[in-house]
Amino acid sequence: MEISKAELASAAAAASAPSHPQELRGAEILIKALQAEGVKHVWGYPGGAVLHIYDAFYKQESIQHILVRHEQAAVHAADGYARATGEVGVALVTSGPGVTNAVTGIATAYMDSIPMVIITGQVPVAAIGLDAFQECDTVGITRPIVKHNFLVKDARHMADILKKAFHIARSGRPGPVVVDIPKDVSFNKVMYTGYPQTVEMRSYNPV
Repeated sequence: MEISKAELASAAAAASAPSHPQELRGAEILIKALQAEGVKHVWGYPGGAVLHIYDAFYKQESIQHILVRHEQAAVHAADGYARATGEVGVALVTSGPGVTNAVTGIATAYMDSIPMVIITGQVPVAAIGLDAFQECDTVGITRPIVKHNFLVKDARHMADILKKAFHIARSGRPGPVVVDIPKDVSFNKVMYTGYPQTVEMRSYNPV
């Protein structure tokens, strides 16, 4: 389906414009953050830990999801898009083997300074560290090959973390940023007051 520039601009404006607080799931806040950042395409492969995120994707039309056959392909495709357009490439993979399959693509983007945001699923917060089904230490595994990574432990922090992730990915020397989202965080409902207009990080001030 062809998406017009006007539709994309409208979606971004609607996502970022301040409005009265509304109760949204973490996954829905993620979608609003991507719209506010002007994301047009996301490459991904479904899995149990990201099903709520896929449900949120299904309910919107401004972002095109491109289904790949392997998580490594998703990250390489997002990398190629970023190289060709100068925009931040976005990939979506599930937890455990989904993340480990994406490692080569993330490392490639890191070595070549490519701006990317990789959204990864994770087991519920209470199960982290308990060797749950399809669990791996995403933050630990990707730490050497990313510019920064985040573990979202509360849906209330979703918008702020996505704002920081895109800012870090595209500013200074560009690079990949991983945002790890537990399944319960993507499902939980919280009050959403709008996407942040500015970002401030005391420990990150690129020249």
